[in-house]
Amino acid sequence: MSAIVRYNLAMINIDLLLCWGAVHRRIGKGQIIFYQGDRGRYYYQIVTGKVKMVSCNEEGKEFIQGIYVDGETFGELPLFDGNTYLACAVAEEDTLLIRLGKESFIHILKDDFTLHFAFTRLMAGRSRFKSVLLKELSCYGPEHRIVTLIRQFKRTSKLPWEAKYKVDLTRQQIADMTGLRVETVIRAIRSLYVKGDLLLKNGKVYV
Repeated sequence: MSAIVRYNLAMINIDLLLCWGAVHRRIGKGQIIFYQGDRGRYYYQIVTGKVKMVSCNEEGKEFIQGIYVDGETFGELPLFDGNTYLACAVAEEDTLLIRLGKESFIHILKDDFTLHFAFTRLMAGRSRFKSVLLKELSCYGPEHRIVTLIRQFKRTSKLPWEAKYKVDLTRQQIADMTGLRVETVIRAIRSLYVKGDLLLKNGKVYV
């Protein structure tokens, strides 16, 4: 199971999307899908690949808002509130997307209450995740931030709590999600391993 956050949202059937005029788009690694500040014009669903949502401060430091993989969606908020994107979307690897116009996406939701409610749960889950993370960033030190982040990923993965969970985030990605320097993340993970709070195997982190 990937470390990427999941909220039990079943992807919209691709045949249904195509019937409403969706098209496939191949995005190369490192290519920007949309920029921070752009207006939301499309619904995006990942067929295969990986996409990160990232914002930058005035010094150019990146902060990862989320990472999404096969079957997941990203960038939905402007489709609902009419405002601009708060982060840009970048392909972390070669990615195949399916893209649908905003108006058609809204029509699909109007026609299917169950799907509409699933998107409501999706956004509520992401909002809760960010609220927890923001509290940790403002109140606690590096080790606590990292453990909280990893445990949130494990919780949303739906694995049994006693099962070992592999964290598929790099040290740099953890740093970009917690506001820490990568050197601080490396030291904190080593300390957590010594304390028995995390497991390390072949450079991979487990909890």
